[in-house]
Amino acid sequence: MHLDLHVHRFDWAGGPAGIGPGVVDLARRAEAIGVRTLSFMDHFFQMEQMAPAEDPMLEGYTALGFVAAATERLRLRLLVTGVTYRHPGLLAKTVTTLDVLSQGRAELGLGAAWYEREHRGLGVPFPPLTDRFEMLEETLQICRQMWSEDNGPFEGRHYQLAETLCSPPPLSQPRPRILIGGGGERKTLRLVARYADACNFFGGRDEIAHKLDVLRRHCDDFGRDPNEIEVTASFRDLAPGAGLAEVVTAAESLASVGVSTLVTGPVGDDPAGWLESTFAPAMDRLADIEAARL
Repeated sequence: MHLDLHVHRFDWAGGPAGIGPGVVDLARRAEAIGVRTLSFMDHFFQMEQMAPAEDPMLEGYTALGFVAAATERLRLRLLVTGVTYRHPGLLAKTVTTLDVLSQGRAELGLGAAWYEREHRGLGVPFPPLTDRFEMLEETLQICRQMWSEDNGPFEGRHYQLAETLCSPPPLSQPRPRILIGGGGERKTLRLVARYADACNFFGGRDEIAHKLDVLRRHCDDFGRDPNEIEVTASFRDLAPGAGLAEVVTAAESLASVGVSTLVTGPVGDDPAGWLESTFAPAMDRLADIEAARL
């Protein structure tokens, strides 16, 4: 299995002056043990259910660019970009720039956005959920068009672009990979089946198995092979001090229902040390699980 690292907090870094060096250290040590992808949240306030909104939070694409310059192999994405925060034409250009400067390591994670407090706080429009899902689908269409040879116009309900010119084009071929976040069965998973290269789930084994059954039915509707879609799952429920056996057992359980990538997050005041002690001994076993699954 692959292992991804999702950095969703920065309170461990010791204040503003420590965040830059701390993020670089964490990213480089993650890369060294074989973590495949590093992601940040696309939030401007910390999520209230996790910590006070006033806790430190970085703008995601600036932070990814910073990490790109300090690493060589880590793939880079937000988990996930809120569709409300950036005009889709500019979003495609932003991800393209990250891809070009990182030598083809950028991915687009995208979702319908939800954190109303930061929208209101920063003056960002927060449309109704139905509109946000329409915006999400149009954004997917625009990004895919901008990453194609079609430089023509786009006419949607929410967005109108006279030219979808994107030069230089991405280095990733045929385009940057697209991950759609969320597990909504009627809308989100249908968008995954139609547009995405990857999805991301929270929850336990049985819940993920159910979501994947729904996703397969949507794939059938579009005539798509569900095996083309990478299944990533949050992997944050390990007990403190969990060792090799606990990691491998939990990973095998998720792999048995179709998960191919574990997404862990920083734990404690020394997240790089925790990552090394918890996952470095397991990386060969995780690779064996993936090989057996295939």
